Amino acid sequence: MTLFPSHIILSGRSTLVGDLIRIRNGTTGWEKEWLDFLSEWYAPGNSIVVNTSGSTGKPKSIRLTKEFVAASARRTLLYFGLKGNDRVLHCLPSRYIAGKLMVVRSLLGKLDMHVKNPATDFDFLDHESFQFAAMVPNQASKILDQKNGYMRLQQIRQLLIGGGPVPSPLQERLFSLSTACYSSYAMTETATHVAIRKLNGDGADEFYHCMEGISVGLSPESCLRIYIPGLDEEYLQTTDLAGLIDEKTFRILARADHVIISGGLKFSPEQLEQKLEKAITQPFMISSLPDPKLGEQIVLLIEGTENPESVAALNNICQSCLDRYEQPRQIQFVEKLPRTDNGKLLRNPKP
Repeated sequence: MTLFPSHIILSGRSTLVGDLIRIRNGTTGWEKEWLDFLSEWYAPGNSIVVNTSGSTGKPKSIRLTKEFVAASARRTLLYFGLKGNDRVLHCLPSRYIAGKLMVVRSLLGKLDMHVKNPATDFDFLDHESFQFAAMVPNQASKILDQKNGYMRLQQIRQLLIGGGPVPSPLQERLFSLSTACYSSYAMTETATHVAIRKLNGDGADEFYHCMEGISVGLSPESCLRIYIPGLDEEYLQTTDLAGLIDEKTFRILARADHVIISGGLKFSPEQLEQKLEKAITQPFMISSLPDPKLGEQIVLLIEGTENPESVAALNNICQSCLDRYEQPRQIQFVEKLPRTDNGKLLRNPKP
């Protein structure tokens, strides 16, 4: 399986990679992004530069070897049983690692890649079908919100949803689909996913299962450690609090660096959001503000316009879903919650 094939199959046509690289400067936006990456992949040198999304801190650039990235692509091809000429949908921003890996998988697996604008309304799914696609939760929700959304999404045989936790309401909407839906545990440093969780159908469960050759452990603080071939260090230490069944099976509980300490008690925003997400229909998140007595106070941020009825309804929801000390001290309405370019919530904004 060569890392640098001379051709790539693009929308059903075998196309010279060199021709695509030459025309990239005549393109703009999302089209130029994936062609720029194609050029970087074929450039001299054994590594590429990738950027983190900035959802949990300041964005940064890191360098990954091409062989390390290719190994990730091979694991995905094997796991999902993808083979030559399988139609795959690439609708992710190619400036981030998930989008880049769609290109590498297509090259190495000789897949038939169909590249679409990440902001598409997915109307092409009315008459096109795909063996595999990767999306962020917002894209999957966007399709299901459409009049014929369920029919459209079922045009994809296998759907990998990543870039952040899959909200419970979205998971429930996926249950009835014939599409096999998966959640990924992934990060830039590991060249996308290291573990997969089935969301619907046979094999659905609450635990992530490590990809071939990858295992996990816990730090003394109960944060996940990832053991993956090709790392410079013995393991990659995360800030994700996790529970393990064994070295291949785990669940994520919360991020340790997101914990809010209020009145001497520790609260996980993610866990509070899970309690609320079935009852609150508009986008929201749990944040915090400094408090002279408590240290930090819990704050509910919600998209929308403030009015007495909305505030009363949200207070009732919080009182019924959250324990006494989990109650937000403030509810603040915002026009838009802060997100990265690929739709992930910026986890640490302060109101």
